[in-house]
Amino acid sequence: MRWWLPLVGAAYLAALLALDRYASYRGQLALGVLTWVVLAVALAGVPVERRAQALAVVLFATVGEVTGSLIWGVYTYRLHNLPLFVPPAHGLVYLTGLALATALARHGRRLVAVAAVAAASWGLLGLAVLPRRDVAGAVGVPLLLLFLWRGRNRAIYAGVFIVVASLELYGTAIGTWRWAPELPGLGIPDGNPPSGVASGYVWFDVMALLTAPAALAFFRRRASRTPREAERPLQSTTPA
Repeated sequence: MRWWLPLVGAAYLAALLALDRYASYRGQLALGVLTWVVLAVALAGVPVERRAQALAVVLFATVGEVTGSLIWGVYTYRLHNLPLFVPPAHGLVYLTGLALATALARHGRRLVAVAAVAAASWGLLGLAVLPRRDVAGAVGVPLLLLFLWRGRNRAIYAGVFIVVASLELYGTAIGTWRWAPELPGLGIPDGNPPSGVASGYVWFDVMALLTAPAALAFFRRRASRTPREAERPLQSTTPA
């Protein structure tokens, strides 16, 4: 991957959120169709393993969106719905974070260190300095730090954290979505955005990286069996 790919991904995602600020339901539908097309084009340029991972992220993240936004109400989008562009945008976020980690492969340790320091600092600021107390977000920071310390794909997690943190700060600043002051039903203070939000997103990546190879192997086995079964001669059912 080339150095400019993460810039292109980040620019598209930022423009998408800016356009949604003025979009109606029909406008969101158009943005959704466009974003699915952009994701399809982006997937065409990566190896099949990465395609499977990105699609798995879309799946897990969509389940998280439905649960966290529509059911639990931890955060709400501007029109109180789940915009059609959100699921494919999760795939683009993963590919952008991956592109960033690949572009900075020689500086992987520094990238991880920057992400860890930023996450820890954000969590502490949310507890002691920021005007809106962020206890719920701070709870998620240790999980993110654990991924960055012990995970096999630390650089990818760090790249995704940087992309997600930037988009969260931008998206909440322009009003694309907002986080509830407290976790509904629990009363735990939450930031807007919470400092630990990226840990949840990295968890989607962890699940995708774990399940995508198995899913890919399953479909490959199914594809390889089909031609062989087609070549088998039909057994006669007529008695000899």
